[in-house]
Amino acid sequence: METDGVYAPETIDAAEEAYESLGSTAQIVVKETAKAMEFAPEEYDDRVTSDVIETARDALFASLLEVHHGDRAAFESWCDDHPDYSVEMLGSDDVPSVVWHPVLFAETVVAATYQNEPEAAAATVRRRAFGEQYRPAFEATDDEME
Repeated sequence: METDGVYAPETIDAAEEAYESLGSTAQIVVKETAKAMEFAPEEYDDRVTSDVIETARDALFASLLEVHHGDRAAFESWCDDHPDYSVEMLGSDDVPSVVWHPVLFAETVVAATYQNEPEAAAATVRRRAFGEQYRPAFEATDDEME
């Protein structure tokens, strides 16, 4: 089994802290990208909105989520060791390799099978975990604070 990535937050608070820490990084990435695209200052002000920065932060956070790569036996062994976790599996049962990301605070594991494209499968798992687990949890926490 191989592990790749940076973030494996155990709590929603730890996930939010990691997510929030990427705000300035997202701003820099967007600013440098716009600069490379030769945006005029007016165009930058018009097109680079807070939604653009937030989308960059979402993508950065998701892309840094820790994932595990292994064969089906390794994944099934992980699941056996975590019987309380619900499994969200993408892909075919006939494919031998699996990539997965446990969302610890939600007791859910998001997984995908792959044959030849481990990076694509990992990206899918990360986006899915963010969109279905992290973002709703962040929004729920924001709602509680209001």
